[in-house]
Amino acid sequence: MITRRRFLQYTSLLTGGSFMGRAQGRSLNSDARGDWYMPDESTPHKRTWMCFMASYDIWSERQVPEVQRNLATIAKTIAKYEPVSLLVSREDYAIAVELLGGLDNHVHPITLIEFTLNDLWMRDTGPAFVVNDRGGLAAVDFNFNGWGEKQDYEFDAKVAGFVAQQAGARTIESSLILEGGCFELDGQGTAIMTESCILNDNRNPGQSKADAERELKALLGLDKIIWLKGIKGKDITDGHTDFYARFAKPGVVVVGREMDGDSYDYKITRENIEILEASTDAQGNSLEIIVLDTPWDINTRYGTEYFAAGYVGYYVCNGAIIMQKFGDKQADSAAKRQLQRAFPNHRIEQLAVDGIASGGGSIHCATQQEPRV
Repeated sequence: MITRRRFLQYTSLLTGGSFMGRAQGRSLNSDARGDWYMPDESTPHKRTWMCFMASYDIWSERQVPEVQRNLATIAKTIAKYEPVSLLVSREDYAIAVELLGGLDNHVHPITLIEFTLNDLWMRDTGPAFVVNDRGGLAAVDFNFNGWGEKQDYEFDAKVAGFVAQQAGARTIESSLILEGGCFELDGQGTAIMTESCILNDNRNPGQSKADAERELKALLGLDKIIWLKGIKGKDITDGHTDFYARFAKPGVVVVGREMDGDSYDYKITRENIEILEASTDAQGNSLEIIVLDTPWDINTRYGTEYFAAGYVGYYVCNGAIIMQKFGDKQADSAAKRQLQRAFPNHRIEQLAVDGIASGGGSIHCATQQEPRV
């Protein structure tokens, strides 16, 4: 069954109100009205950003050690192809070094940067890096608010600004509240987004689709947005786009299809395919759809209630696709073949990260690319 990150009860730190104020009163600043655009994930990276974090306040005792191993495995695999920078809390620093096998034993450097975190989802908490044709680099801060104030986010709300500073990028502050997993784009002016997470009162109350489109187009360099309906209230993300559909390249979209008829995503994933098959990109071209069916067999050791069993959450780095496997040999092999067809010039690295999956996330959720400029 496709599921994503679980709903979490507020801890005592949230009693009586949320940590951070919303982005009310912010307006699109002058930087965002320039010629910035977000490159496609498959364009060359300077490095990958990640968080090494698995809190016992959020993850269970059986999950934490495996999640830490999974994060180290992902980082070491990506470091075969490009540098990796990990934010890590001081108390987890030694564990990270041990699981990484040191910091100097990799093809590309792995750098640990101390920073206090709530959780590990760099895709959602980190900035969206944008560039311009003059070689400039900026970072859009989308005002992370714990997926609609469903989870503690005091520290994670500061990740985007901190990462931008570390990367030497100017920060562009949006008036919208959303996460990096809410959108997927082709780098040529077309994006796919879900209404259920962006046009949601827990993030952007009263925001019209036209207003959201106007700002997102300016911030990310877009000409057209294809909207999927998504679904509210079934998971902590309210239906992130990067769990449903991804651009392999302009004109080619990889789409997940739920095979369990009892899942709420069974109908949604089929509606997504219909919408995308009927859509065109910003240049007016029809989209080629590559369907990845979900697996039936998964590793149940770390929990199944919130298990994210889907192949769309892969990550594209310099020369490689880092994707998941679940132990269903037929489904794992089929998904790998499909992605190899979509990315013929990339090496496919297939990893078992069942700890992260048991918490409802994917490799893509745990990573964020910084483009090379």
